[in-house]
Amino acid sequence: MATTTDYDARRVSDADSQEKSSLPELAPTLHGSAIAVVDEDPNDVNFFELPGADLSGEELSVTVIPQRADEFTCSSCFLVQHRSRMRVSGAGLPVCADCA
Repeated sequence: MATTTDYDARRVSDADSQEKSSLPELAPTLHGSAIAVVDEDPNDVNFFELPGADLSGEELSVTVIPQRADEFTCSSCFLVQHRSRMRVSGAGLPVCADCA
């Protein structure tokens, strides 16, 4: 019969206890070797620029279609919905079925 194992219990091995004992011995050497170095290459910036990504000179053109007689604008999400999806909120304003 297999025994149960408590996987939440803390596991301490001989290797862990040896590492803890040698940590104070290594502390002086670790303190002196901590140097912050930033590896930054200014030429890498060109690799992240996508071709044709600069759209600052482009102008958007959108065709606006007026609201039809069988459509309404939801007072919560402001999307134009078909009247079959219309519900009425507590304040008496039209809302869509998703926002109701």
